[in-house]
Parts: sequence; structure tokens; C-alpha cells
Amino acid sequence: MEILTLVVGLALTVLAVTTLSDRWGLSAPLVLILVGLIGSYLPFVHEPMLSPELVLVGILPPLLYTASHNTSLVDFRANLSAIGWLSIGLVLFTALGVALVVQGILPVPFAAAFAIGAVVAPPDAVAATAVAKQIGLPRRVVTVLEGESLVNDATALVSLRTATQALVATVSVGAVLLDFGRAVLVGVGVGLLVAVVASQVLRRTTDPVATTALSFLLPFIAFAPAEELHGSGVLAVVVAGLLLGHEAPVVETAQSRVTTRVNWRTITYLLENSVFLLVGLQTRSIVSAAGRSSLGWGRVIGVCVAALLAVMVLRVVWIMATRFVVRARGRAGTPTTEAAVVAWAGMRGVVTLAAALSLPAATPHREVLVLVALVVTAGTLLIQGLTLPLVARRLGVHGPDPREDALQEATLYARAVAAGHRAMREVVTPETAELLDQLRAQSEQRVNAVWERLGGWRQGQETPSEAYRRLRTVALHAEREEVLRARAEGTVDQEVIASVLSALDVEESSLVRVEDRARRVRAALTPALPSAPCEHLAAAPCYVEPRTTGECIGCRAEGTVPVHLRLCLTCGYVGCCDSSAGRHATRHFQATGHPAMRSFEPGESWRWCYVDELLAAGQE
Repeated sequence: MEILTLVVGLALTVLAVTTLSDRWGLSAPLVLILVGLIGSYLPFVHEPMLSPELVLVGILPPLLYTASHNTSLVDFRANLSAIGWLSIGLVLFTALGVALVVQGILPVPFAAAFAIGAVVAPPDAVAATAVAKQIGLPRRVVTVLEGESLVNDATALVSLRTATQALVATVSVGAVLLDFGRAVLVGVGVGLLVAVVASQVLRRTTDPVATTALSFLLPFIAFAPAEELHGSGVLAVVVAGLLLGHEAPVVETAQSRVTTRVNWRTITYLLENSVFLLVGLQTRSIVSAAGRSSLGWGRVIGVCVAALLAVMVLRVVWIMATRFVVRARGRAGTPTTEAAVVAWAGMRGVVTLAAALSLPAATPHREVLVLVALVVTAGTLLIQGLTLPLVARRLGVHGPDPREDALQEATLYARAVAAGHRAMREVVTPETAELLDQLRAQSEQRVNAVWERLGGWRQGQETPSEAYRRLRTVALHAEREEVLRARAEGTVDQEVIASVLSALDVEESSLVRVEDRARRVRAALTPALPSAPCEHLAAAPCYVEPRTTGECIGCRAEGTVPVHLRLCLTCGYVGCCDSSAGRHATRHFQATGHPAMRSFEPGESWRWCYVDELLAAGQE
């Protein structure tokens, strides 16, 4: 009953704190740390024992798996060099630097000092990405931070294992290198094997429940044998997650992917946020144990502050130094502003604390070293976590403009729809020819809905897609009420009722997701687009004098209302987009053959080739 009360209490606290934090615009991880810290000193709060096995074996594998599964393998490969510099080089550099600082203050052997250095060296996967995504950093920065935090635990834990061995026996450099190499090779090998076998099983599994259950087991299936073979379980989980996430659209059914995604979001939400709360709840016991040390509070506080400053300063030094080396070799490095943000995004998490608690009981001044880990964890979360948004804003570093995403999404949809049309034409029969036109119209409507996120709508009216979402939402609510009425009457089988309600829920949730994405569009657009991806856009100017200002020539003649305006870059004709009733811009191209147009909406400068269906950059 005590364990049940503890679990329920943790879950309820996480739900309450995260809900209120979202409502008040606060960072939930940081608030949970503070709540846990305060709770650890309240007499009626039972402090849970945070065992290293619980974190490193029970919590870390699923969190690493879901993070790697959701990380783009393509982006990971593209940034592999930066990730390697951080996840291997920076971890060892930080571990050595902190070891020298700690040994200079505490009377401990170098092995113990290096052990605590390895403990505090790696930023946490959960902490770094939770803050980075919340404040909206560039995707490359988020990818580097995710990649670093996925791999650096392997380097740190192997280093910690070597240091703890050195506390009781002599360890040679050759043995260290051999142990590290074996950890990497075994971890990567096990991860590859698990990914290959799991992908074959998933290809033959169509039941969403079975697929979800298997996905919950995969992190531990990868972690356990790798550790048993003295390899890196962390690397095994990350490799398996990256590969299976990349192959998921091919080896899993759509229903399985939706079900798995929803269930993993719930599990991850509870685990991630509980981790921050658990860190705060350990404060009282760790501080009390350190208070019994014979070193005195002056030296204890001094080593804690010194270690905290060391991890923060060493990260900045390493990143700026490696950036200089990369540029000196003539390679394009990370922009200075982005490098500065990465350097400041070094938040530690529960893995640091769990690794510290795994130090052998015979480690000299172990209780002080554990307090060092707690101070570094809480200090980086509070100092860097609270100030990272300000640093990013001051440096002008921000995520991609949602309108840029909309441009890319619309182009990709257009390619996909064109491929779908070609495939349907190959199998169409005279009996289904009319249906083909209907399906083509539905596909074009999906593409137009994305284009409508761009530009501004006039006179406070709805775009066609907004009107569709509003009307369809009203209809869905009425349909659900009718189904519930039939359920109350008991005239329809309950399985049929559940099936219909599920279908209505899926459709409504998709409408809500589209609406949320539409709201994120900003007022300005500066997309990163090619300047001349085809001969027509290469020959076309970026701007011509328009025939009219602020109105579509065709809509004016026909009495219709435009949604967005387009400018022909050959003759200056101003027409409306394909979401408009008249579709005058496209009709103008069909009538004249003028290939290139540009957006004629305020703040937008992208161009479009009707012939090749390609986007290009423009200038105001």
C-alpha cells in the first residue's frame, strides 16, 4: 500500500504541476525540481528511495528509446561530426577538468575525482531537449542536443565504470581503451541486431496492441544483452531506436503507428516529468548525509560550487575551441550564435544523480561527491534552464518560421498528390472514372489547406479550410450525440457503438491538430529556399510591377472573393490562389503559359513555378 500511495502521489503531483505550468507559461521541469526540493523538507512527504538500478535500468532505456525513435536518422547522420565532438570529446574533457578541480579541493584519489567528473559530465537527454523544444530552437540545434544527450551517457557510464575499477585495482591505459572499444562495438552490434529482428517481426504483425506491447519491450531487449556482454546498453538502445524509427513507416501499419505513438506519449510524459520531481525529492537526504562529513561545510560548499562552475565553463571552452578548429580546417561550422546556445544548453538530469548514487560505498567522501552531483544537476537545470530562453532571444536564435514549414509541407503534399494521381490513373476503369475526379478534388483540397496557412485572410472572414473545420466539428459533435443517444437506448451492439465513436474521435483529433498548426503561423516569412531550382525560376525576376494593388483582377470581374493573391512574374497579372473560388492565378497560367509567379501577400517573397512545381526564394 505504501508503494501504491507513493506512485499515485507522484503521478498526481506531476499532472497538477505540469497542467498549472502550461497554463501559467512556466517551464514544467524546473517547477517540478522546485516542488520536489520543497517537498523533501516537508515532514508529511515520504521521500522515495532513488536507487541507481531504478533509473539506469528501469527509466533510462525507455526514455532513450522514445527519444531516439523520434529523432531523424537523416538529421542525425548529417550532424554526426558535431554530435561526436560533444558526446565523446566533451564528456572526457569535462570529466578530466572536473576531476582536477575536485582533487584540488578534496583529499580524494584521482580515480574518485575522475569518477565524479564522469558522473557530472553528460547533459541529460530529457532535460536538454525538454527545454530546447519548449523555447523553439532551430532544428539543427535541437538535433545536435538530442544526439549528444543520446550518446554521451554511454561515454560517461563507461568512464565511470573504469574509474570505479581503478578505485580497487590498477587499470592500464590499454585496458581502458579495450573496454571502451568493446562497449561501443557490442552496443552498436546488439542495437543493429535488435533493429533487424524487430523490423522483421513488425512487418508480420498487424495488431496495433501487439505492436505497442512489443515497442514497450524493445528498449529492455536491446539494453539487457548489451550490458550482459559488457557493452554499452545505452548505445544499443539508441541504435535500435534510431533505425526502427526510420523504418517505422515501412514496417508498421498506419493504425499501429498511431496507437504506438499515443501510448508512448503517455508513458514518456509520466516518466520524464517524474524524473525531475524525483531529483528534487532527494535533496534533504543527500544534504543531511553530506552534513555529517568531517570536511566541514566550507570545503563542501566550495567543491560543489567549483564543480558547477567547471561543468558550465568547460562546455563553453570546448565548444568554442572545437568550432575554431573546424573553421581553421576550412569547413563550414556552426554559426556563432547557435554555438553559444548549444554551449549554454548543458542541463544535467536524473542520470547524473543515479550515477553518483552508484558510486561504491567505500569511495572516499562519497556523501560529498553525491552532493556535488545534486548541486550540478539542480544548478544547471535552474541557472541554464531558466536563462536559456533569454540567451536565445538576445542572440536572435529561434526555430524555423511555421510559414516556412507550410511552404515545404505544401510542396511535399503536391508531390505526393501528383504521385497518387498517377497511380490511380493506372488502375482506373470506365466505371470508376467519375470517382477518380472526386478523389482528385479531395487531394487538391488537402494541398490547398496547407497553402491557406500562408498570407492573410481579408475582412475577418474564414478561409475555406477554416470554414470546413468549423462546420465539420459542429457536425461531428452532433453525430457523437446521436451515437450516444443510441447507446443509451440500447438498440445497437456496444462494439458497433465503440467502433463508430472511435472513428469520430480520430477525425476530430485530426481537425484539432490541423487547427493548432494553423495558429502557429507568424507574421513574417524568411524561408530558406533555393534561388533558382529550375530554368523558369532562374529566368524569372523576383518582382514585376503589378497591374492592380490588393485585389485579384479576375475576382473583381466575376464578383468573387480571393483568399490569397499571387503575382505573375511575366506580365504583372494579380490573381487569386487555388483555395479561392476563381483560382485565377492558375487559370492565368493555363491561358498564357507564363510559368512563374510569386506571393503577393504582405511579408512574403517566395516564388513558384507552375511548370516544374518548384519553390524558390524571392526578395522584397
